[in-house]
Formats: sequence, C-alpha cells, structure tokens
Amino acid sequence: QVQLVESGGGLVQAGDSLRLSCVVSGRNIRTYVMAWFRQAPGKERTFLAGITWSGNTVYTDSVKGRFTITGDNANNTVYLQLDSLKPEDTAVYRCAADQRLPSSMTVASMTAQFMDYWGQGTQVTVSS
Repeated sequence: QVQLVESGGGLVQAGDSLRLSCVVSGRNIRTYVMAWFRQAPGKERTFLAGITWSGNTVYTDSVKGRFTITGDNANNTVYLQLDSLKPEDTAVYRCAADQRLPSSMTVASMTAQFMDYWGQGTQVTVSS
C-alpha cells in the first residue's frame, strides 16, 4: 500500500509560478515510478511528467520547458514546479504511483489507467 499526499496548489495570476509537492509513504516505494497528472473540468485526466527514484524523467510535449519534475529521496517527496502559468493550466493536479521497472517509463506508457495509487489532488487556478 502506498499513500500520496499533495500540497502546494492555489490561486495565482498568469505568468506566476507554483511548486506542488507529493509526499510518498508506504511499502517498497522505491519500486514505483512517480507521476503528475491534471484534470480540468469536463476533460480527461492527462499525464504531465514522470520520474524514477534514480532521477530519470519524462514529460509530455505540452509542458516541456514550463514544468519541471524533481524528487527528494531523503524526504520521499516528488515535486512539480509550474512556471509561466496560463489560465488553461487551471485544473486539479494529482500525484500518482505505478509499480514498474524504471526502464519501462515512457510518455506513451504513463497513462492514468495504469497508475496503481493516486493522491487526493490539489487545485491550481490561474487567473488572466
């Protein structure tokens, strides 16, 4: 069992930055790859970025250069830095964990249906 607790969301203006945190706890967490997804009202949950505990990362093309995923192994925390935020980034952001080989982490394989555990989500609202 793995528990994920997100924080760091809020209401910001276009162009601002936020850093989201996901604290990971539970058994054998190093056997999981970590990911961030988001879901806007009326839209599907979409993959943003993934990271292994050894630091390898993948990003969906739409957020490359604006969002950065990092990990803090000492504190079992995964972060998502959101820069140059736009109103269309408004969504609930959720952390996820999938038990898999790190070498199997590709953008194409990081879909919501394959994730094993989810956090409760944190709301990000960007005003224009």
